[in-house]
Amino acid sequence: MRKIAAGLAVLLLSAVMFQPSEGYAKKPTVAEIDKQLKQLQQDVKSAKSQQEKAASQGQQAQHYKNKTNQNLQYVLGQIGLVKGEMKQISAKIDNTEQSLKTTASELDAAQERVDSRQKLIESRVRLMYTDGAVSYLDVLLSSKSFSDFLDRADSLKLIVDQDQDLLDQHKRDEATVTQKKKELEGQYAQAKQLYTDLESQRSVLKEKEAEKQELIAYYDKAIEDAEDISQEQNAKLVQLASQRAALEDQKDKLKAEEAARRAAAAKAAAAKRAAEEAARRAAAAAASSSGDSGAEHGGDDSSSTYASGSGPLLLPVGSARVSSPYGYRIHPVTGDRKLHTGVDFAVPQGTDIHAAEAGTVIVAEWWSGYGYCVVIDHGGGMWTLYGHIREGGIKVSVGDKVERGQTIAESGATGRGTGPHLHFEVRIDGKPVEPMDYL
Repeated sequence: MRKIAAGLAVLLLSAVMFQPSEGYAKKPTVAEIDKQLKQLQQDVKSAKSQQEKAASQGQQAQHYKNKTNQNLQYVLGQIGLVKGEMKQISAKIDNTEQSLKTTASELDAAQERVDSRQKLIESRVRLMYTDGAVSYLDVLLSSKSFSDFLDRADSLKLIVDQDQDLLDQHKRDEATVTQKKKELEGQYAQAKQLYTDLESQRSVLKEKEAEKQELIAYYDKAIEDAEDISQEQNAKLVQLASQRAALEDQKDKLKAEEAARRAAAAKAAAAKRAAEEAARRAAAAAASSSGDSGAEHGGDDSSSTYASGSGPLLLPVGSARVSSPYGYRIHPVTGDRKLHTGVDFAVPQGTDIHAAEAGTVIVAEWWSGYGYCVVIDHGGGMWTLYGHIREGGIKVSVGDKVERGQTIAESGATGRGTGPHLHFEVRIDGKPVEPMDYL
């Protein structure tokens, strides 16, 4: 009996001391994970700094683009004024040409009049300035009477006066027409010079316009580059946030395992003390050869289950109208053709936004062009993004565990957008996919 009791005590003690050990590969410690989390925090800080720098550069480029647009509008206004002046000058040129034509017609008529009486004038002039005195005397001396003499004298005077008036008119007509022709030709030449000057000015303005367009293209490229950098940093920040969430989960598991190990160690120590006490009692009983021995062993069997959702994701704002689908489109703000990485639901400001699936919040802050934004990691490389949340409308924090259908925010119009709506994205391994395939 003593040998049986002693053997039973040794068996109980051995069962406690030599329990199967948990075999597992070397795992990082909580301190090591904290160190990795600290490094991730530095990486997040650096990524945000680069993102803010890119945003600042983008805003600066947008400022100069707007200023360039203002200058361009001024230039276009100047071009419009120049075109108006050119029309006026063209009208003046047409009027000048018409005046020249009228003057030429008048000159031709005057020339015909001059030509028609040129021979008479020449003969009369020749008579007046060469033989005029003798001829006039002969005419007067050949008078038959005194009254005939007076009549002939009056006739001669009338002829001389007419000839002199004709010559004076001829000279005046020629001088006037010549002067007017020169004047109109001068005006025409001046108008043509003005037209040439305005053409030259328009060429200068066109060059300035081309220069402004080049500047606008340069600033557009700078804005686009800044947006690309911002998007890259967004992706990096999401990746870092996912890593941070994974490390936090790993840290929680390690803490749970450590707590379980401590509980197991405490349980083992208690069992050891119970076994030692049982062995002592058995030895005492064997020594006294009295009483009977027995031992009972009972244990709890516990099991845990993990329930995971299946099927499509929930609509984050119910059956709202889709105002802009996933795919390439002309951006309503920038006017560029780019991939719209999500679906826009047209909802009023302040509409409740629900988590499409259970998961861990990895972003809950201002997120570049998305404005205030929430990103939920659902595990397996899937996460969902909820953008343009109103200021103060975020109802969760980074690290929160959310349930399917839980209210996480309220819709708004922050960030780059044209009005209140919810921008919803589904990403697999960081890449955007068609959200409607999952809703």
